[in-house]
Amino acid sequence: MALAQTRLDQLSARIAGLHFPSTGWQGKARGDALSRLGEVGLPAARDEYWRYTAPAKLTAAEVKADVSKGEVAFDETDALRVVFVDGVFDAAASDDLAMDGLEIVRLADAVTDIHWAAEIYGQLETKGQTPVVRPLATLATAFATDGLLIRVTGKATRPVHVVYIGKSDTSDAILHHCVMLEKGAEMTLLESGDAAARFTSNLEVDVAEEARFHHVRLQGRNADRRVNTHIFARIAEQSTFKSFTASINGTMTRNEAVLDIVGDDAIAHVAGATVGDGRDFHNDDTVFITHAAERCESRQVYKKVLKNGATGVFQGKILVKPGAQKTDGYQISQSLLLDGDSQFLAKPELEIYADDVKCSHGSTSGAIDDTALFYLRSRGVPLRRAQSLLVLAFLAEALSEIEDEALAEDLRLRLEDWLDRHEG
Repeated sequence: MALAQTRLDQLSARIAGLHFPSTGWQGKARGDALSRLGEVGLPAARDEYWRYTAPAKLTAAEVKADVSKGEVAFDETDALRVVFVDGVFDAAASDDLAMDGLEIVRLADAVTDIHWAAEIYGQLETKGQTPVVRPLATLATAFATDGLLIRVTGKATRPVHVVYIGKSDTSDAILHHCVMLEKGAEMTLLESGDAAARFTSNLEVDVAEEARFHHVRLQGRNADRRVNTHIFARIAEQSTFKSFTASINGTMTRNEAVLDIVGDDAIAHVAGATVGDGRDFHNDDTVFITHAAERCESRQVYKKVLKNGATGVFQGKILVKPGAQKTDGYQISQSLLLDGDSQFLAKPELEIYADDVKCSHGSTSGAIDDTALFYLRSRGVPLRRAQSLLVLAFLAEALSEIEDEALAEDLRLRLEDWLDRHEG
């Protein structure tokens, strides 16, 4: 069915000023993505998986936002630092990309006819379009101007820290990263900072047998941020994939994760902790995990703290395919509403076609426990401090999904600092 003219016009306006790199091995994947984008158009407010998040701020032809208050995390972590400013690689601010255990190449520099990333770039994103169409991920595959291609051959000696710095109030950054972990390999990928006035990104991760991938990122503290990120992962036998996102402030943030567990005895965890203040704040986590193998474990753990009219959204699904016996799927989404004006919209889903599984989901919203607050106050803890302690305790389950205790403590302190700054 042909797209309605209004959606064609909207798509044309959105991509009119974008550069389409079509050289070398990237050409086929980008061309395919452009063709698919022309068939589905940009997301609209009536689309099923956009019913809680109006996409206009992410799809408008132009954008303008204050990017002066971005925040970079993990300063004390010994990591290989790669810097993008307004979506453009900054060689002077970045470390040498050579490191034991992995190979890193910029997407913009990988223009040969043959490259290992051709097996991943756009391939996982394409598979992740079924059964739910994700047009902005397709747009990123077609029009990404840069990104990192990371091939992990052993145990990386240090994390890779991708730093996003926004300077222009009209910057519109589109990046696409690919990570391929070979059998038994392991790496940690860190991301932090506010990349641009509007930031669209894809992260495709192929985790081979017995490999381990850890991903931790901070989005904050710029209150005017507009972000749409996508993670697509293929998780093989006896491998581990773990991703955690801390999101602070932001006018519009939508993080999507599409995880495909294809090998037996694999583990896939995705989690997030969000804090937001004000009616302009809107944060949406949309997750789809497919179990297609036996004895696999998945966890979705999302906690959101909202105040002064802020909105949080969680859409999470666990799909267990026929034959995926002994699946252990866990999903929890909870919000702590610090006033009567904020709202949390949740859509948890289970779809199960195997009979020997253990799957559960739950979603709750509530206020700070008055009994717990009274207990702390009766022992001399000041009101604001008592409230902050209870909020941090609420977020603790999500933060515990980070295996590296130093990284978890870094983000906990940043969340605590935000709470101190937003008292009352």
